[in-house]
Amino acid sequence: MKKVWIVILTGFLVFNMSAMSQKTTNEKVIKFVIHTSYGDMKGSLYNETPQHRDNFAKLIKEGYFNDLLFHRVISGFMIQGGDPNSRNAKPGVPLGNGGPGYTIPAEFNQNLIHKKGALSAARQGDEVNPKKASSGSQFYIVEGRPLTAAYLDDASRKNGIQYTPEQKALYEKTGGYPWLDGGYTVFGEITEGLDVISKIASAQKDGRDRPVQDIKMTIKLVD
Repeated sequence: MKKVWIVILTGFLVFNMSAMSQKTTNEKVIKFVIHTSYGDMKGSLYNETPQHRDNFAKLIKEGYFNDLLFHRVISGFMIQGGDPNSRNAKPGVPLGNGGPGYTIPAEFNQNLIHKKGALSAARQGDEVNPKKASSGSQFYIVEGRPLTAAYLDDASRKNGIQYTPEQKALYEKTGGYPWLDGGYTVFGEITEGLDVISKIASAQKDGRDRPVQDIKMTIKLVD
């Protein structure tokens, strides 16, 4: 009797996992565009990270990000924004601690990596945030750089992720920043305007990596 029950239960789980996978596959992909003075970046949100997806879409609809700054940019690494304190911030004012007053539980997925153009959630450090919960609004977009096999092996050892041949090829040819994999939630990607990321990342900046000339954003949902 127990064996029959186990078989039925296993079949039930397999059926439901298959149904969940099918649901994720069939869900509409939410797309967006980030307007900046350096050009537009078009992207999409991942259905595999539903809490981050829904939160980001909600904030876009509310106009939350409009006129906020890319307040931290590092060439070869990433560009960061989403701090509400950056709106109309005076030059030299420290930024990076603002948010909507809540965090989002981490949604790590080894299939979603920090390739160039990856849209990821910023967060506080492990010492005060051991569960690696994401900021409710701050995000970064990866620029990174093409990597050698040796660098990828080093990243793999540090983050405990075994990359697929496809992921390795992507990091070696297109670039990215694999050392963040498994530590920060990747929840979308830029699909058009990758050159804009590099332009913003190369902007002249001050000692806190804030661009000397403000780089504002406006984010809209698109069909």
